Amino acid sequence: MAPTHVLRCCQRGLAWIPVIFIAMVVCWSYYAYVVELCIFTITSIGKQVVYLIFFHLSFIMFVWSYWKTIFTKPANPSKEFCLAKAEKERYEKEERPESQQEILWRAATSLPLYTRTGAGAIRYCDRCQVIKPDRCHHCSACDMCVLKMDHHCPWVNNCVGFSNYKFFILFLAYSLLYCLFIAATVLQYFIKFWTNDLQETHSHAKFHVLFLFFVAAMFCISILSLFSYHLWLVGKNRSTIEAFRAPVFRTGSDKNGFSLGFRKNISQVFGDQKKYWLLPVFTSQGDGLTFPTRLVNADVEQPTAALHPEPNKSEVTVRPLSESQNRLLSNEQNTNSMVHHVANNPIKSAPSESTTVSMESES
Repeated sequence: MAPTHVLRCCQRGLAWIPVIFIAMVVCWSYYAYVVELCIFTITSIGKQVVYLIFFHLSFIMFVWSYWKTIFTKPANPSKEFCLAKAEKERYEKEERPESQQEILWRAATSLPLYTRTGAGAIRYCDRCQVIKPDRCHHCSACDMCVLKMDHHCPWVNNCVGFSNYKFFILFLAYSLLYCLFIAATVLQYFIKFWTNDLQETHSHAKFHVLFLFFVAAMFCISILSLFSYHLWLVGKNRSTIEAFRAPVFRTGSDKNGFSLGFRKNISQVFGDQKKYWLLPVFTSQGDGLTFPTRLVNADVEQPTAALHPEPNKSEVTVRPLSESQNRLLSNEQNTNSMVHHVANNPIKSAPSESTTVSMESES
């Protein structure tokens, strides 16, 4: 056990290297811009004041959002998604996967679950011993299940998920703004130093100004692509995991299963009050355990799973949103969508089978 403990401590220590590297680059960029450029190179006091004001505004927002992304703890499933002690013991004793699934089906009856595994089974984490809520995944780096997990980012040494996804988006936005501002304001002095148009008295700042422009331009290019990609994900209401592997519902996989329309997708991450959108404070909607879902069209080629499977009976369950989800979709829209879904997708059953269409409401 001792070598394992030491190894884990070393891994945790090494995981901070990318964060320390970014912190050192940011500290150097602050010194290079404020001291070497604004104080030693720029002679106009008015230009110095303007540059320093806008620089510090972008710097503060960048550091604030980066700090929140790093030190906001990932949200985990609540206790209601854990198996009861008796059920957990029975689950661990069972050797047949079918019997284990029966235990999970019974435990998941009262849980608000829409998604399944690729085989239509209940999503369960053997490592954390919890039934996974929708959009929840296990992070091997953090060794925990994370609500609405997007990805594990080594540059923040944290798992990006429901609790800090807004902070991560703002971190990308303000870091891009920070680099763009530096590159734009340093460009003219970069050209002057490169062509030796400045006096020799400014030679001690030459290295810092030249290197500052290269670093800012390099980070601009890399951050711009990542920021654009995550803006696209927010507009589609998808996580990085869901972009590569579509979530599986009881009626089959659907990459747009959680999409509610562009405006409501944005509100899910940034909240309803626009005045807080640009501030790294938590305003995301929901609790991370349940999410509004659009009704997924039934696919006859996909096996349909029911929460209470019965022999010789085929049941298709059309479920409206729970009360916790009605903030984004009104009851009237839910009813219209369900009626349209049932009307356009008639279900034909065999003579020996009975087909029921039930409309349930989650508590």
